[in-house]
Amino acid sequence: MSLPGFLKNSLELPIVGSPLFIVSGPELVIAQCKAGIVGSFPALNARPAHVLGEWLTRIEGELGEYRAQNPGKKVAPYAVNQICHSSNDRLFGDMETCVQHKVPIIITSLRPPAEIVEAAHSYGGVVFHDVINVKHARKAVEQGVDGLILVCAGAGGHAGTLSPFALVREVRQWFKGTILLSGAISDGWSVASALALGADLAYMGTRFIATQEAAAAAAYKDALTTADYAADDIVYSNLFTGVHGNYLGPSIAAAGLDPKNLPVADKTIMNFGSGGNMGAKAWRDIWGAGQGIGQITDAPPVAELVERLKIEFAEASERFVSVARPPEDAPSIQAAAS
Repeated sequence: MSLPGFLKNSLELPIVGSPLFIVSGPELVIAQCKAGIVGSFPALNARPAHVLGEWLTRIEGELGEYRAQNPGKKVAPYAVNQICHSSNDRLFGDMETCVQHKVPIIITSLRPPAEIVEAAHSYGGVVFHDVINVKHARKAVEQGVDGLILVCAGAGGHAGTLSPFALVREVRQWFKGTILLSGAISDGWSVASALALGADLAYMGTRFIATQEAAAAAAYKDALTTADYAADDIVYSNLFTGVHGNYLGPSIAAAGLDPKNLPVADKTIMNFGSGGNMGAKAWRDIWGAGQGIGQITDAPPVAELVERLKIEFAEASERFVSVARPPEDAPSIQAAAS
């Protein structure tokens, strides 16, 4: 595995909880880190801008206290997501705050600016950048990122269309750094599968929307847990932000739009807050979700969910080992060839 040193002995499971616009806040991040997985949030969730420093102080304080009280437990580091686009006029101010707090992991989206990488490296932080294809991956590596988040088909929110079987294996041929895999990962079996493909970490988002600590609206959580929705209910469109992403079809219909007949937006215009239709806003009214929603049936506390994921991960890992191990009475390759 190609993990940064500070991650190798601090994780209960190889999972990064992906940053969820509006949904991820200190409560969710702290719960994830205490459970032994990386918790993250978009810097833009902290509003107004000065709240970012307050959030970081709270996260660091509570995790430090928890570590001191539980010296035998694995407590994961946290991450902050920076949207690297000209529409984000907070980027460099937010990054200055992250440098002051020495945020362990910076997650960058849309473009991998070298200045953000340089700032994170100045204090020993690492940068993971999300990409949807090999072209973007190579550009990010040229900018010095430490890891690549491969956002594959089926991932919630902004996502690509490539199969993880294709993208992970292509990138792993030439990239020796950390690979995170995103795309319909909702249980421990998918986490184990991500590692089997060659990823170092699973990047899991939608499943954590349906947890007690997530700041999602009750209706959003109910849609993920009580309604009989599955992968077929996910709609891929660039209408709402200018960037293609996966959204829950019924939430689009509730906004007065036809999920099966959406217009194509001008991709040169990005608006990460407005849906541009009938007052509906992306993420608040039109809900991002991945194709793994069919496996979500409840909204437990994060700690309970992670314990469940650990059991599933162990079952999957044992299954992989048993399949790979030939029966004792099976002829060897050499014997079969002779």
